[in-house]
Amino acid sequence: MIRFGTSGWRAIISDAFTFRNVRLVTQAIANLLQREAGRERKVVIGYDTRFLSEKVARETAAVLSTNHIRAFLCTRDAPTPAVSLEVRTRGADGGIYFTASHNPPEYNGLKYYDHRGAPAPTALTDQIELEILRLENQGFDRKYFLDERYLTSIDPQEAYLKHLLVSLDLNRIRRAGLKLAVDCLYGTSREYVDRVLIENEIPLEVAHNFADPYFGGYSPECSEKNLAELRHLLLESKATLGVAIDGDGDRFGILDRDGSFVTADDVLPLLVDYLVRERGFGGGVARTNATSHLIDQVAAAHGLGVIETAVGFKYIGDLLLSGEAGFGGEESGGFGLARHLPEKDGVLTALLVAEMVATAGKTLTELRAELWARHGAHHHRRLSFDLTPEIERALEAVSTDPPAELDGKRVARVGRADGTKLVFADGSWCLLRRSGTEPVVRLYAESATPAGLERLIHAARALVGNPH
Repeated sequence: MIRFGTSGWRAIISDAFTFRNVRLVTQAIANLLQREAGRERKVVIGYDTRFLSEKVARETAAVLSTNHIRAFLCTRDAPTPAVSLEVRTRGADGGIYFTASHNPPEYNGLKYYDHRGAPAPTALTDQIELEILRLENQGFDRKYFLDERYLTSIDPQEAYLKHLLVSLDLNRIRRAGLKLAVDCLYGTSREYVDRVLIENEIPLEVAHNFADPYFGGYSPECSEKNLAELRHLLLESKATLGVAIDGDGDRFGILDRDGSFVTADDVLPLLVDYLVRERGFGGGVARTNATSHLIDQVAAAHGLGVIETAVGFKYIGDLLLSGEAGFGGEESGGFGLARHLPEKDGVLTALLVAEMVATAGKTLTELRAELWARHGAHHHRRLSFDLTPEIERALEAVSTDPPAELDGKRVARVGRADGTKLVFADGSWCLLRRSGTEPVVRLYAESATPAGLERLIHAARALVGNPH
């Protein structure tokens, strides 16, 4: 059964991710779009550098054109935010983007954007799933041929880069004399982020700025273990900052001047503080329930409200569009601005972090220490473990009957927006949830001290029978 998780449908190539299933999903989307007659429908098609992405994108164009839906097909791989922008500026009815985000190279997937250029909300993906099921029950087995009359080739690069610069002040980076080490992780940000820096005369060293469907043998995510080569480049070139953008261009990773990895939970509160204080940006702040609560304290200091969402940027995208939030972030490395797009953008965020460092004239470690001095320390961690039948039953039991106390601390609030979140009276918290993209359990925790964090993680794992 094809299911859309927190960020689209993902599956292993040649297992469930097949040309036949891509045609099936696309036909389901086409059927939904054509329920309202009277005008030509338009869909933007984009893709990342994964194996078969370009070919299935063209097959999708064939399905749409057979249905007399105009397909705007990207001429090469492009970052997801660039496709989001194309949907918005072309007045398209939707966007189809082929990626499996941070999943390993053997995966591919399909992400759908609605007419607003935002990740499709659950209500819409539920409709797509129902239509897929209806087609399956009819014995779906159609062949398609590309009708060139309904095909328009597009290159989103120029429009996206022009739009990107509106939210940046690159003069601050240039004046400060920063040198950046950049890792494109073999993905879609090559010739985007490096081009911006070169054209604005900002010194840089670049790693992995060529396409590789196997991503060097790793998952194309900006995790600490995947940035070892960026760390070497940073230290060898004596750069000020290391920035990485994941395979499909929507998430970021940051290394400080000494090569230390700076988590998104550390970066996001710093960014919100900087953008409000130095750039005059405003609006509420949206964050997922797995993201550091330090954001809440920073927002409160600036008189801004905070909205907590389930995991998945589609929930934040809705708040950016409605005007309820001016910023939105998630601990997995996603950040977006209402004035930019209703989608997270790794290229934008990496450059905003460089701008912040240039403006302050300090390292991120120093900036974090200053923020902690004002609001208190926040130590956090995410870890994953396999979802076994026993652990699944334990998760259900915790959700049904959460403890009143854990690690000797009283539970002040229980959140069930996505998984089970226990918030304690001292401000620490932990969250247990099933991943929406992989058969694993995610555990997130935050505490004021490293020792407190370790105890909380141990206690939370023991709750579901995974003590090690």
